[in-house]
Amino acid sequence: MCAAYNGRMRYTVAPLVALASVALAAPPRPAEPTAIRARVGKSPLVITVTPRVAGAIHSLVWDGKEFVDSTDHGRQIQSASNFDCGAKFVSEVFNPTEAGSLSDGAGPTSTSKLIESSARDNELMTLNRMAFWLKPGEKSAGHAARNAGPLSDHYVSKRVRIGYKDLPHAIEYRVAFVVPPGEKHTFAQFEAVTGYMPAEFGTFLRYDAGRKKLVPLSDGPGEQADPVVLSTASGDHAMGVYSPDQPSNGYEAAGYGRFRFAAEKVVKWNCVFRVRAEPGKTVPGGDYAFRCFLVVGTVADCERALTALRAEFEKP
Repeated sequence: MCAAYNGRMRYTVAPLVALASVALAAPPRPAEPTAIRARVGKSPLVITVTPRVAGAIHSLVWDGKEFVDSTDHGRQIQSASNFDCGAKFVSEVFNPTEAGSLSDGAGPTSTSKLIESSARDNELMTLNRMAFWLKPGEKSAGHAARNAGPLSDHYVSKRVRIGYKDLPHAIEYRVAFVVPPGEKHTFAQFEAVTGYMPAEFGTFLRYDAGRKKLVPLSDGPGEQADPVVLSTASGDHAMGVYSPDQPSNGYEAAGYGRFRFAAEKVVKWNCVFRVRAEPGKTVPGGDYAFRCFLVVGTVADCERALTALRAEFEKP
């Protein structure tokens, strides 16, 4: 049994958790790029995962447009986590990352290890042993890495399915993190899914539940409480995220982030969950699972999908 640790929703993702448990002793297996596809509105939608980024989503193409800026080993549609090691929380210094490490750069291989991947029709599954974003001796914003080696003992498994019920523009993204026992963390941050997109997706929008509409969103940067969508200026191509598991307890004003990196010519959205241990205790090892939905299409397509998803999952 695997649960979303936010006090709101529990659900079984037994195939993912069982696969992750087996992986603790399994060697990496060679793999080739894997793609799934389905008709989504006026065009096929194709999702590709590759061994170069250890099974993270390297490409999402719809209506002839690439939605992912997969330049280095951080700019994918992927999952990651951050922990405090029992000290002051600093992002990236203990940061297991699905696609690989900072030092992997734009290279052809990943420090992360793809254990297993499979795909059939419109659904794929992967299992991955995550690298730390920083290697020992490296720093982020002046802060040194807290990990002792390049490869973590954290695993992540995901199941991605194009289409949900009668919503072709919704992609179900179920992710399960396996946190090893014995690590002394008092705070955990799970980036259940993030998407790095080309700079042309520079129009930021949030879903206003009261108006059932996508409305303009400031650059921030950072998180707020409403689902986010990033769009081209024309509105013809857009992608965003929603999770019925949001928000995390104690973080009701956060959960959905948006960021613009002008120098790098990339934009990003994410869906983030947090766990803080009770005083005097540590974050338990074990399985942490979350259910998200990516919405892809035009702005109007994304708006309709978000309206339908919220109508299904949100309490009146």
